[in-house]
Amino acid sequence: MARPALLAAALVLLLPAAPAAADGGCALCFGNDATEKPGDRPLILEVTSGIVFSRLALTGGGFASVAINPVTGEKRTSGAIMDLGGTAVQGRARISGMPHRTVRVTMPTRVVMASATGGTAELTDFTTDLPVHAVLDLGGNLEFSFGGSLKLNGATGGALRGRIPISVEYD
Repeated sequence: MARPALLAAALVLLLPAAPAAADGGCALCFGNDATEKPGDRPLILEVTSGIVFSRLALTGGGFASVAINPVTGEKRTSGAIMDLGGTAVQGRARISGMPHRTVRVTMPTRVVMASATGGTAELTDFTTDLPVHAVLDLGGNLEFSFGGSLKLNGATGGALRGRIPISVEYD
């Protein structure tokens, strides 16, 4: 009997405090957004916890995926993969800025994950627990959770890591 390939998908998804925008400027820095009003505080995004898929084993060479629910942190697997237990964790982040301002959070469409041994996988289908109109509270803060799906095709293994470029701006 073939031994299943182990996949330690303990993902640590970190985000720099101010990622660069496509034009080379700082997407989260004060003064770069035409929607900012005089006296606005710059937005700060801090990822307080990355997505952790915990321990998984590939059971074959076909397609496999595992998804993390942003609200409950529940892990669901499908395809050629087995859940070996451990605690799955949804990502968590905190936004700070001007009190009572509406913000827009944009998640990427996909992120390529990689292991030190050369394995790769794709993180897609990002979801958050944010309402349609996310508003900073009286102190200028908003915390939210996010999840996504890890998609594997073939014999991928190792501790996969990557960065999720989340952007936030005043609406």
